[in-house]
Amino acid sequence: MAQLDVQPKRRRSIWMWLIFFVLAIGVAVLLYRGCNRSAPLKVATTDTTATDSTKVDTNVIVTTQPDWNAVDFSIPKASYDEVTDTAIIVRGNDKYTIYSMGENILFAANESTLQPSAEAKLKQVATSLAKRYKTAAIAIYGHTDSIGSAGDNRALGKQRANAVKDWLLTEGGLDNSKLSVHSLGEKQPVATNATQKGRAQNRSVEIVAFTEGEKNN
Repeated sequence: MAQLDVQPKRRRSIWMWLIFFVLAIGVAVLLYRGCNRSAPLKVATTDTTATDSTKVDTNVIVTTQPDWNAVDFSIPKASYDEVTDTAIIVRGNDKYTIYSMGENILFAANESTLQPSAEAKLKQVATSLAKRYKTAAIAIYGHTDSIGSAGDNRALGKQRANAVKDWLLTEGGLDNSKLSVHSLGEKQPVATNATQKGRAQNRSVEIVAFTEGEKNN
């Protein structure tokens, strides 16, 4: 009579834990579904970002760098209204424009100091460059004949090209960062060096404006 039967209570305790476990699982499932419905679609956001990143900025200007070693000094002649001096020969194509002046109109024989008469001619070239090629890269080439050593001719060509560059900077108002000097000396002659007339043609200074991508006025 003193013994107590506790078995039914143990069974009830097990059932309560089972019910609690099932309810917990149900709540977890409901919470998981609710989070999925309220979350944004990550795929759509990623797609939009990827698409936007491919847009091209039309304000970016792509420039082409000149190859000063590939200039063809025999390109066809051109005519500009602002260049009226017949001693200035203008040539041009879709890549560059060349203003050519003989040695005799810029320098005395074997000299690298500009003659007073050279100023009017250089002024016309500077005016044309400012009008047509305000942002163009510009190279100044010194040419000589083949009389004398190749080294001396190259040095003289460089001195003359530098004299023209200095004038364009101080008097012509050109930007120093756009200018470069190149001496070809006796290389790339435009005429034969076997005659006096041909040698005279080979002694020159040429101002080359890299015009590819530039807009002519």
